[in-house]
Amino acid sequence: MRRSLTTLTLAATMVLVAASTALASAQGHDGGEGTYGLTNDKVVTNFGFALIAFFPLFIFTMSMIQLTLDKRKQRRKQAEKARSTSAHWAGGW
Repeated sequence: MRRSLTTLTLAATMVLVAASTALASAQGHDGGEGTYGLTNDKVVTNFGFALIAFFPLFIFTMSMIQLTLDKRKQRRKQAEKARSTSAHWAGGW
């Protein structure tokens, strides 16, 4: 079992290494251009500004979702407490 696991790991590693080399040579030489295209200072700066805007908005959105869920949880706890002290629900048959 151990030998087959080692062989499988080695084979997977070799396939991954060979695949990256094959893909790099199949596309030809691109002169260092990435998937976005030619990047200059303006593109990098705009991407940085987008990151600066994204993270505070993401944190604010997640905080509002958490606040809403906490309020819902408190309402549910209050309703459970009210049901447990209600005479209507007391007793049995």
